[in-house]
Amino acid sequence: MTIYTRFTAHLNAALDRIEPLATLDRRAVTVEPPRDASHGDLATNAAMVLAKPAGMNPRAAAELVAAKLAALAEVAHVAIAGPGFINLTLVDESWRDELRAITAQAGDYGRLVRADPPMVNVEYVSANPTGPMHMGHCRGAVVGDALAALLEFAGHRVTREYYVNDAGGQVDVLARSVYLRYREALGEAIAISEGLYPGEYLVPVGQALAAEFGDRYVAAGEGAWLALFRTRAVAAMMALIKADLALLGIHHDLFSSEAALQAAGKPEAAEAMLRARDLIYDGVLEAPKGETPEDWEPVVLPLFRSTQFGDDQDRPIRKSTGQWTYFGADLAYHFQKSQSADQLIDIWGADHAGTVKRITAAVQALTGGATRFDVKLVQMVRLLRDGEPVKMSKRAGNFVTLADVVREVGKDVVRFTMLTRKADAQMDFDFAKVVEASKDNPVFYVQYAHARTRSLARKAAEAGITADGADLGLLDAAELALVKLAAQFPRVVETAAAAREPHRIAFYLYDLAAAFHAQWNVGNDRPERRFLILDNPGLTAARLYLAQALGQVIRNGLNIMGVTAVEELS
Repeated sequence: MTIYTRFTAHLNAALDRIEPLATLDRRAVTVEPPRDASHGDLATNAAMVLAKPAGMNPRAAAELVAAKLAALAEVAHVAIAGPGFINLTLVDESWRDELRAITAQAGDYGRLVRADPPMVNVEYVSANPTGPMHMGHCRGAVVGDALAALLEFAGHRVTREYYVNDAGGQVDVLARSVYLRYREALGEAIAISEGLYPGEYLVPVGQALAAEFGDRYVAAGEGAWLALFRTRAVAAMMALIKADLALLGIHHDLFSSEAALQAAGKPEAAEAMLRARDLIYDGVLEAPKGETPEDWEPVVLPLFRSTQFGDDQDRPIRKSTGQWTYFGADLAYHFQKSQSADQLIDIWGADHAGTVKRITAAVQALTGGATRFDVKLVQMVRLLRDGEPVKMSKRAGNFVTLADVVREVGKDVVRFTMLTRKADAQMDFDFAKVVEASKDNPVFYVQYAHARTRSLARKAAEAGITADGADLGLLDAAELALVKLAAQFPRVVETAAAAREPHRIAFYLYDLAAAFHAQWNVGNDRPERRFLILDNPGLTAARLYLAQALGQVIRNGLNIMGVTAVEELS
């Protein structure tokens, strides 16, 4: 239990004893820090939320609640602000108790426990298996992985899933590209024609096929080798993709194959279910808006009634050839996911924004609205070096590989940087700035804060000082202000998980690090404010206890982000 959960319990107990308010729905009631720290330590909107359904004046309701809270031993002062907000100032010992709780709970501080945790499927990356990971995939990969970790820390059961798009025309193009590399490996001079994948990463795949089959398929027609080369090429690309993701510390629980989905008849099953509910019908799409192409002709297609769920038009699930549309296959895939999860989250590139409505409609139709479904859109990252755009890689096939970036700046820098902005905001990744040792670089600034706590512990140990048995009563208001900020971590976890926004953890850690650095730097001008004072071991022990707790909160946040908390900075 943290200070916020404890005071939520206190508040609920108070409301239970106020008859007009006791039985009302409290889901909108909050206990949080006031916007202005000068107003107190905690604030609640209980009277504002509950007064109207209780038929009361908010101020009158606030007075009843405030009177109950004022009687608590932990409360030093209660004030009613504006039309009915209640601000609480706590006794200092409450914050010292919270500091002890951080130390006692250690890596579990901020972790939420749920009696009946929901199962959440987070699908992310899902890049086409046609080449290595590039930086266009990186941000979505990090956001998805951090979100999965955040939800786990917030008490959910999580499945990390990768959808392998191995049934579309792109994998046939891949197979044909590999076939040329196969012939090249046998000594033939080749030319990569337009429309095929030119990257040299396919050379080893062709060499492996040449070693296994010799010249068996050199003169054979496409029908003899296409399926085999497609299977081998997809397997090789998925091995490459998994290795690239591992460099970022990303490992999925489940890899689902689109080809296997279709072979198992899942799209047909989804179509049959929706037809039985009159949500799929055979109809003709409206002609394209504007000038109608000469080759357009009305064709009867199976259409999903997505307009019933807020889409702007009904959507075909099959093409005129009988093949499944992307939407038809995705509809079946989401139906499959919903059968083993209570909530679904997809991490998509912003270029897929146009398909959100139809997939949302499909999930709503397939599950009867029982499955929560969220799509998080991730904007592209612009790569820079000293402010100039980074040149593409010919070896990779005209893109910058994720592996090259991770090897240059490190996993932790990449992961943290990808979470320093909201996912749907544009981002620049400048190789020079992300490794810069300055306050303007959040990666460095947070890591430096943690390293400082570890350095302090080492220096104190050398002087024979430990935090064991520290007298926390020696901590003053400025130091307790750091505890108050650290104590917000569980709330940040809860709100970030509810909003599906892992970047909030990065923002919070930067604020905590900045506050710690500011307190540390005061000692540069005022020796009595330093954390390490060798001739005052008692005060040093108390400040060491504080620093170690702050370091613990930083570690817990970095763990959610998948970033290593460094012991020292070189």
